[in-house]
Amino acid sequence: MINDFASADLARHINDETKEYPDIPSSKKKGNEANTNINNKILYLEQSLEKVKKLSASGDEEKEIKALSQQLYELVIPVYKNEYLAYAKLCDSKGSQSAKDEIINSIDQKYGARFEQNFNTLMEKGKTYAQKNNIQVNWGQ
Repeated sequence: MINDFASADLARHINDETKEYPDIPSSKKKGNEANTNINNKILYLEQSLEKVKKLSASGDEEKEIKALSQQLYELVIPVYKNEYLAYAKLCDSKGSQSAKDEIINSIDQKYGARFEQNFNTLMEKGKTYAQKNNIQVNWGQ
């Protein structure tokens, strides 16, 4: 859910929520699909952050992983609430591609590098911890 943040894939998925196909009546949209999608993601991310906050972490490694995870959620949630919601509204209203591109490029420039660095650090720490503690994890590879 969080790993496609600040990516062209996420932008495409949001925009795809608004696509209609003339020869497929069931594809007719209400005009709020992208907005609804982002609001649902925000709810999911906020719930996930609350779960992370409630985790007990006893050792230094656990505390570091918890803190990194919390930082990651706290980085992305405001961007979903502001920039991605604005992008979704543009998609729903069939706004100009240049306006949509401007928002997506701004997200990438402002947050992309920091997100990638934080995400990669969290994954490295998590993999090391899992391996050290014989925890089987599917890392999506």
